[in-house]
Amino acid sequence: MAGRFVKMIAEYLEHALQFERMAAEATDPALKESLAKQAGAYRKLASERAERQGLPKPPEPHPSS
Repeated sequence: MAGRFVKMIAEYLEHALQFERMAAEATDPALKESLAKQAGAYRKLASERAERQGLPKPPEPHPSS
């Protein structure tokens, strides 16, 4: 059963990474902000799910260079 939750957390993190990549490539400031917020929402979901299941907190994103 824990495997199902780990898979869900991994999927949330994959979505977060996709939105972070799109935000990094966006040139419109409003779009960049919106995409970054969506990424943050997926990361928050992953962290909350991990916490509820007693799993380690997912890693934080690396700062953009």
